[in-house]
Amino acid sequence: MTTFDVIVVGAGLMGSAAARHLAKDGATVALIGPAEPELKHNHTGVFASHYDAARITRKLDSRQNWARFSQAAIARYAEVAQQGEQTFFAPVGAIIAGPEHGAGSDFIQSAQRNAQQDRITHTALRGAALRDRFPYFAFPDGILALHEADDAGWIDPRAHVRAEIAAAEKLGVTIYQTEVAQLVEGTDGVQAVCIDGQVIMGAKAMVACGAFSKAEGLLPDPLPLTAYARTIAFFELDDAEAARLRDMPSVVYLPPDLVTDPYILPPVRYPDGKTYIKIGGDPVDRELHNVAEMKDWFRTDGDPDVGRFLETLLTGLMPDLAYRAVTTGSCSTCFTPHGNPLIYHQTDRLMVLTAGNGAGAKCADELGRLGALVASGGTIPSEIYEGVFHA
Repeated sequence: MTTFDVIVVGAGLMGSAAARHLAKDGATVALIGPAEPELKHNHTGVFASHYDAARITRKLDSRQNWARFSQAAIARYAEVAQQGEQTFFAPVGAIIAGPEHGAGSDFIQSAQRNAQQDRITHTALRGAALRDRFPYFAFPDGILALHEADDAGWIDPRAHVRAEIAAAEKLGVTIYQTEVAQLVEGTDGVQAVCIDGQVIMGAKAMVACGAFSKAEGLLPDPLPLTAYARTIAFFELDDAEAARLRDMPSVVYLPPDLVTDPYILPPVRYPDGKTYIKIGGDPVDRELHNVAEMKDWFRTDGDPDVGRFLETLLTGLMPDLAYRAVTTGSCSTCFTPHGNPLIYHQTDRLMVLTAGNGAGAKCADELGRLGALVASGGTIPSEIYEGVFHA
């Protein structure tokens, strides 16, 4: 039986990136993860949060580490796309906006400090200048918006994963489209026991399963990881409205009331052939405590009450928006107490790579690179990234 240097459990954004970087560094790698279910409502297996067509990407962030994760990942988008023969980045620009003074002002002030420190090119807009530049938004007075015109916009996360996997396969990574039920650690390696009966051998294993990294049988110790249910709302546009908003950037916004911090995607054509503006931003956190709750949530179309809240929120910010209908969907985000991803060994042979803290999609290639670095015996460079990355 073939024994791989590393088994990567989880073929999503972080796991596929880690597999590519491990193989690039000369390791033999097995990447294990099931395909996206055709119908989610009766699916009994695991889910992934990258089952979507658009996620915001930007270098600007109020958290320094996440700004730097993004800068490193975005710098490699072209490399991943070229090697994976898959385009996934739409550079339409992005805005991060919030109160310039008073309550909540730390959000935008921290983003501005990080941008200045790392020399991220951006334009500060407020008042009349903000209204003139983006007339379809109705930001209230007192809002400062930082507009990043270059190397920002949105990515197609499904296409990003396809590109990472295709590039990884070219480097010799072996793909197994199945689900791991258990990881068994022995003195001479790790066995990945799959639900279809396959047993895959490796010297070590990396668990990169997002919220499902908490599943029993994968890791010996509990993860300091909190998973929340998230509802997203899709506003269907006709061709004329999509054309009117063709220059719209992605938006991350902290309103003055501080009730929620919504993110908004510009018009994007989805696999069903329709064009949608997407918004997320639950006003209340609902924790998913275990795998059963996660599966139950992913099988739904989200919370209709949150959908109505998001509709009110978006129409308040874009009062002239013309849309045909609003539908909702379910997703999940994972957070750690320290705000950093988890990238560490629980044992000599078992390590974890997870926790996007609400911002993982855009920086997945850098998080995967750091996971590969740690798996290979390296350490996360403290001169670039601050804090801890373990339990």
